[in-house]
Amino acid sequence: MAQPIKKWQLAKPSTRRPAVDYEGMEQAALFRWLQVRHPVAAGLAYHVPNGGHRVKAVAAKLKAQGVKAGVSDIVLPMARAGFFGLYIEFKASAPHSAVVSQSQRDFLHDVAQQGYKAAVCRGLDEAIKVIEAYLASAPTVVMVQVGEGR
Repeated sequence: MAQPIKKWQLAKPSTRRPAVDYEGMEQAALFRWLQVRHPVAAGLAYHVPNGGHRVKAVAAKLKAQGVKAGVSDIVLPMARAGFFGLYIEFKASAPHSAVVSQSQRDFLHDVAQQGYKAAVCRGLDEAIKVIEAYLASAPTVVMVQVGEGR
């Protein structure tokens, strides 16, 4: 006996091309560059995987675990030029660049208020310039108090 045809079997195949993650590709290139040019910084720098589309249940679980909207894409926890570290909101270069959201602007403002350098970088070249200038600055002198807990 023949099986009934399902609705999804009647749907036309999608002719839409899959989305290209320009931002992700440029950011991966930035981390490859960092590994070659500044291996110590590469060992400390990390990407915060806050973006992307998720199933509601997963998104709720991650939010409960501390995921926050607007957190910058890249963190370089190296103290330089009087700052405690560098936060970068990374966007793809034009013409694929996206708008910086209000929550991203707010986060950059907030970390700057706490003594971190905060920047929006549009593309690989701009991010390289910001990181090179930051790392070329004198290290911030950090006074470590030795005592309880260490």
